[in-house]
Amino acid sequence: MPQNPENIKDHVELFHQPEYKQLFENKKQFENGHEPAEVQRVADWTKTWEYREKNFAREALTVNPAKGCQPLGAMFAAVGFEGTLPFVQGSQGCVAYFRTHLTRHYKEPFSGVSSSMTEDAAVFGGLQNMIDGLANSYSLYKPKMIAVCTTCMAEVIGDDLQSFIGNAKDAGSVPQDFPVPFAHTPSFVGSHITGYDNMMKGILSTLTEGKKKAKSNGKINFIPGFDTYVENNREIKRIANLMGIDYTVLSDNSDYVDSPNTGEFDMYPGGTKLEDAADAINGKATVALQAYSTIKTREYIAKEWKQDVCVSRPWGIKGTDEFLMKLSELTGKAIPEELEIERGRAVDAMTDSHAWLHGKRFAIYGDPDLVYSVVGFMLEMGAEPVHILVHNTNEVFEKELQALLDSSVFGKDAKIWGGKDLWHMRSLLFTEPVDLLIGNSYGKYLWRDCKVPLVRIGYPIMDRHHYHRYATVGYKGIINLLNWIVNTIFEDIDQHTNIPSKTDISYDLIR
Repeated sequence: MPQNPENIKDHVELFHQPEYKQLFENKKQFENGHEPAEVQRVADWTKTWEYREKNFAREALTVNPAKGCQPLGAMFAAVGFEGTLPFVQGSQGCVAYFRTHLTRHYKEPFSGVSSSMTEDAAVFGGLQNMIDGLANSYSLYKPKMIAVCTTCMAEVIGDDLQSFIGNAKDAGSVPQDFPVPFAHTPSFVGSHITGYDNMMKGILSTLTEGKKKAKSNGKINFIPGFDTYVENNREIKRIANLMGIDYTVLSDNSDYVDSPNTGEFDMYPGGTKLEDAADAINGKATVALQAYSTIKTREYIAKEWKQDVCVSRPWGIKGTDEFLMKLSELTGKAIPEELEIERGRAVDAMTDSHAWLHGKRFAIYGDPDLVYSVVGFMLEMGAEPVHILVHNTNEVFEKELQALLDSSVFGKDAKIWGGKDLWHMRSLLFTEPVDLLIGNSYGKYLWRDCKVPLVRIGYPIMDRHHYHRYATVGYKGIINLLNWIVNTIFEDIDQHTNIPSKTDISYDLIR
């Protein structure tokens, strides 16, 4: 019997069809499930303070940790350099996960290869996998650089990347002078921001070796960190151009993850030129836009390059002001009137929205630098942080964040939950409710359970499109942040006031 394509249902509708409803009912008799009343009783109990205490007492289990693996960050750093192919010494399954995770966020193809380690390599080591893998990658994909990182398997068996790469070059896999930077990135420690840092240090140390000159090139180096908002790189470059600053962005992946559709496939769009990255050692200073995804890299630059290094996060009014003044101090360049006008527009937008954010209690989770920056912006708006959850935290970060909270009367009730996960956040939201939740797409399950409006900021954002194409830094970034946050509040108000003759007395046309 011929099939009618008009009867094909999207999955949103498909599983509501009668045959699927019957299938689910039939399935229940084999699941030995509890009665609905018992399920509801336990569900209600998980919302209590008693359950919260048990939840926070657990030690051997993590539920949705709000972080990614080291190799994911390493691959993200690598593609910001011209013609660079990420190469993961590990199994195919691991690298498929990293590629898929980034592809789902950006809706762009994210390339990366694996040495395809299997049981044999786990026993005898992955040297031959490295030799064959580098040869195939160099021959098939024609990269200008191959950046190698590891997975848990390679780390557990102790693969020595420096030795393996040397042996592969001796075997003729790639030319001796071909750049193959590497980073050891075990997923059982650290997170994606650690992997970014390790790979950034590995790439810069490889490319700049022997390139130090007696005279500075006068450039400012910018290191974005693990920042998934591609427009931020473009905004930093726009600001630098307006100020007449000569600069190099170290790992500019904005074109790679936001490439134009021209009808022709380009495997390596954009990226920092390798010669520019190599000359970064001769720069005047390096400005890192994140602190905790650049720890080792900044230490390396300060020690080996003998270069001034600072951290400046241009989020919110205060952060952007400090960033521009730092650039002016480093370069002697004046801050142009155009940026002063943009500042005025941002202040005006903040004034327009202030009444809707002032006094709002919010919870937030994510990476350290992102959380610090968003909390700082929210304090400027008079919002009150309550629960601040950062899984990939450290003592230095928590002290810095606490100092920020202490600097504002609105931060007095906030508590930092370091090393906790999103199941901990669920208990916090049920026992100490807030008005807003800020975090990545995984927070939609908390929104569903706890009925707290979710503002999607961070990585990954997989269930909404194009958020990554907006800037969050600079004065323009302020307006984008306000757009997401305030309009989430309005959407929530509309959803709670949309029943005719019952709740619609406040279903207003004007906000």
